[in-house]
Amino acid sequence: MRIALLGGTGDVGGGLALRWAHDTDHEVLIGSRDPEKARTKAEEYETELDSRGVDAKVLGFDNAMAADRADAVVLAVPPYHVGDTVEAVADGLDDDTVLISPAVGMKRDDEGFHYHKPGAGSVTRIAAEAAPEGIAVVGAFHNLSADRLSNLDAELGIDTLLVGDDEDAKDIVRLLADGIEGLRPLDAGGLANAPEVEALTPLLVNVAMNNDRMHDLGVRFE
Repeated sequence: MRIALLGGTGDVGGGLALRWAHDTDHEVLIGSRDPEKARTKAEEYETELDSRGVDAKVLGFDNAMAADRADAVVLAVPPYHVGDTVEAVADGLDDDTVLISPAVGMKRDDEGFHYHKPGAGSVTRIAAEAAPEGIAVVGAFHNLSADRLSNLDAELGIDTLLVGDDEDAKDIVRLLADGIEGLRPLDAGGLANAPEVEALTPLLVNVAMNNDRMHDLGVRFE
């Protein structure tokens, strides 16, 4: 499968790109508003993989071109850019393209981080409302530590929660997530449940900030 990571030059997008290129045979495309930045990052990821004996091709494009070539598109952009990014690449999306939203709205005060619930109810819902008719959106990869993902020496041993109303699309994302060693996908229901999933992220950040040796915190359901 061909996976495009829009915003794949950032922390979470980069971590997912490295993991998929390292652990699977999926073709990984890096997207950015700046195609040169995307190509530079793709080369950096290839260099990292080559140092580990992994011969993987990672390509960089502007966001629209990456989305146009992909079967699954990960919106690894800040939450306030999700809607605009979907609209910018909409013309290149096929009916069977799956959009994946990992973004979470957060705000910070003196007490820590808090979930910043958007007017639509969740960032995943923003992506769904911006998507063309017939394009399925699945929320996933919300609660993952970017540093832990990017460190290929780190064992994951964590879960990611999937939310979506299209069961076939959720099955595709489940397979993509399951391909990453140590990452277990769990079904958390429909898109209406996205706020509960997204709200876990600031909780994890606060626990990581306030406890020693928990910088790369994740969740595991037993």
